[in-house]
Amino acid sequence: MEIHDKISAGVTYLSAESFEHAGGVVHGFSTRLGGVSTGIYESLNLGSTRGDDPEHVWENYRRFFAAVGADLSTVAMTNQVHSDVVRPVTTADIKAGLLDQEPYEADGLVTDIPGVALVIFSADCLPVLLYDPVRRVIAAVHAGWRGTAAGIVERAVEKMAFYGCRPEDILAAIGPGISRCCFETHEDVPNAMTAALGVRATPFLSPIENGKFKVDLKGINATRLERVGLRPEHISVTADCTACLPEKYWSHRITGGVRGSQAAVIQLL
Repeated sequence: MEIHDKISAGVTYLSAESFEHAGGVVHGFSTRLGGVSTGIYESLNLGSTRGDDPEHVWENYRRFFAAVGADLSTVAMTNQVHSDVVRPVTTADIKAGLLDQEPYEADGLVTDIPGVALVIFSADCLPVLLYDPVRRVIAAVHAGWRGTAAGIVERAVEKMAFYGCRPEDILAAIGPGISRCCFETHEDVPNAMTAALGVRATPFLSPIENGKFKVDLKGINATRLERVGLRPEHISVTADCTACLPEKYWSHRITGGVRGSQAAVIQLL
């Protein structure tokens, strides 16, 4: 099933058809369209540590959550460090102040508590949302190349198994991030992928001139999800490349880090 654009109250975001058809959850991948921020943060910046006006960020969250139908009063977020750590979320992790930084470091969150919105951030790295409609468990993952090599999506599925989830029941949506077309690297990245996956990484690594490579992070994460038992037909991947679409997304590479942030949210009803 596809991941497609939706517009609500002027906010453009992406939604996975598989999650919509399963029901019982709200979710969305943000774009940079539909907010109130200005300058380099124009307009739907959801990054609270980028230097934007906090009042603008707060209003952007209000608009984004209203668009996807999520409850802004019970939110858990990540303090991302490009790890493979996936944190189980309890009511103790609900933020008292929306824009306060978390006291923990994690690049993934998982919960079975209805009403708790899990939020992760991206601007080239991949946002990945997972949902088991049978056991009613959700996860949100930030997968950069280091997290991809370390297998963070697999760690998320393993954490979901602690809640009784079976991989074959889990739906996955890989959101907008840098695609093979634009992710040009030195050999450190492909070396990390082959060290982790061996020959299974080869189809996703394309040698180019000057000893560099193009890398397909979306394909590698989809393969990792299949490797831990997800059905291929349960894995949705958007074609949107954050580096190709600067009018729609922030790209860390394209802006040199002078940017706002996208976010992805998922919440059990």
